[in-house]
Amino acid sequence: MLQRKLAQMCAGALAVIAVHSSALAQDKVVNLKISLWVPPAHPLVAATQAWADDIDKASGGTIKSIVFPSEQLGKAFDHYDMARDGIADVTYVSPGYQPGRFPIAAAGQLPFTFGDGKKGTLAFDEWYRKYAPTEMKDTKVCFGFIYDPGALHGKKKIVLPTDLAGVKVRPAQSSIAEMVRLLGGTNVQASAPESRDAIERGVADEITFPWGSMFLFGIEKVVKYHMDVPLYTAVFTYNVNLKTYNSMSAAQKKVFDDHCTPEWAAKVADPWADFEAAGRVKMKALAGHDVYKLTDDQLSQWKAATESLRSNWAEAVKATGADPAQIAADLQAAIKKYDAGL
Repeated sequence: MLQRKLAQMCAGALAVIAVHSSALAQDKVVNLKISLWVPPAHPLVAATQAWADDIDKASGGTIKSIVFPSEQLGKAFDHYDMARDGIADVTYVSPGYQPGRFPIAAAGQLPFTFGDGKKGTLAFDEWYRKYAPTEMKDTKVCFGFIYDPGALHGKKKIVLPTDLAGVKVRPAQSSIAEMVRLLGGTNVQASAPESRDAIERGVADEITFPWGSMFLFGIEKVVKYHMDVPLYTAVFTYNVNLKTYNSMSAAQKKVFDDHCTPEWAAKVADPWADFEAAGRVKMKALAGHDVYKLTDDQLSQWKAATESLRSNWAEAVKATGADPAQIAADLQAAIKKYDAGL
């Protein structure tokens, strides 16, 4: 009896798989152009290629993906609009590259919010799924993630928040740009691929950047001092062109949605988190570089000096009609759930 029941269950499961495979086999091929703005050596490229390959395999070859790194299809700042307009089908979006456009997502970019990249990705992805359909409604958001917290690097040793007065800083994202203005510095806008050149030419003196990527973009060659504190992180999303997604069959959508999960967010982002964390160790061992800690008092001064950024963020969110108190509470709950804070 038990054997017969198990056999029936297996037959049923095989039938479902067969129907799914048959449906996929009859589907038109969907070609996905996936656009990244980081270079081929960046860990995000290999992880995204693995993600794309798994989609292709699960679709029975009816979805065919090509990954384009290094801004081949468009500049880093343009990637949200590229997904919206169909220049690419899937794009790697940095909401912080466009100040004020995505105020809810910016909660994840406030200083001293996350202390760990891997846990932070799980917290951010879970939290932002609730708000992305409203804030990024003209694309489909597949998943979100962060990198391991970055720090301040530069030509000058910055210890206190008052040390930023008059200093030219390339900010990693919009909330850090607001911090720089608040503390009397000047912002220099440059995407990650443009940053070394900005410092080398003296256009910028300091940069906020994750540790491993300092080496990837060659920025360690033009700076000396590194504040060893999890100052900030940046948030990211993979955005999908709605026309492309809606052109898929039900079976293809199922395959794609199965790859837009928290588990896949982690699979794509975790190698990057490891890479950035390893960069901190590498920098500390590098001759001619000063990687320095802050005292408890100095860190307290930084936190106090940047506290007004949270109220400014709340006002920006309130202007959209959303509830900043609820949004902040939801984010803190996710951070606590995954132990992702400082």
